[in-house]
Amino acid sequence: MPSLSTTVGKVMEICSRTDASPNELNRVISLDPVLTGQVLKLINSAYYSLMNKVTSLTRAITMLGMNTVKNMALSTAIIRSVTRAKKSKALPTKKFWAHSIATGVCAKLLAKANGVPIMECEEFFVAGLLHDLGKMPFGDEYIEVLHSARDEQRPLIELEQELIGTDHQQVGRLIAEKWKLNEVMTNAICYHHDVDSAPEQQKVLVAYIALANMYANIHDLGYAGDPFPREEEAEKLIAIAGLKWEMLSEIADDVEAEIEKAQVFLQT
Repeated sequence: MPSLSTTVGKVMEICSRTDASPNELNRVISLDPVLTGQVLKLINSAYYSLMNKVTSLTRAITMLGMNTVKNMALSTAIIRSVTRAKKSKALPTKKFWAHSIATGVCAKLLAKANGVPIMECEEFFVAGLLHDLGKMPFGDEYIEVLHSARDEQRPLIELEQELIGTDHQQVGRLIAEKWKLNEVMTNAICYHHDVDSAPEQQKVLVAYIALANMYANIHDLGYAGDPFPREEEAEKLIAIAGLKWEMLSEIADDVEAEIEKAQVFLQT
């Protein structure tokens, strides 16, 4: 996997500090004209539906907060880096990101439906967007794994462990460590198929991501090679997340429209 840009590394470093100021974040992002343009494009897209056009990073950070702007910068940088990296014939990039966006959108909508503050919901979206990063480094040997999961109608992660000897959660951990991703994203990547093992303080968010991932797979929203997830775990995930079954049906009407808005993340 490629390294992230120096700018993104500095953005993450600044946002991890409790004493960091919006001016510092503005100064770092401004040094990268491409990243600046991408962030402003996202802010002014239908995804955020702001009333007035935002033309400066300072204004964007003031309106949306440092964490949201950091997540924008990180998401666009990762999508750009991964898309430019070696493309596996096994997992088409376009369908993979369609699944990833769908998972992020579903996690965000479930969080919103359950009363999570709107600014915090963005963290759920980004964690869902990046949850399957561990699948990207696999090469053509992954085709056999995908075919076996489909033919045997079993969860993909089981076939990864049997046929390759590792799985996308373990590979995802290596990527998260290399890129120094924060705890929220790292735990979503490492535990979305094993919520019980997630750190206690992150278990609820990981349960949201696991449930959103299951929703996207069952409804064929994009493709990430796992059409037969462990549906029997849904009840446990709903309990951990503190959700209700009816919330899953309530978000159904909004999922497609939100996915359409979130396509802007792939266009930067």
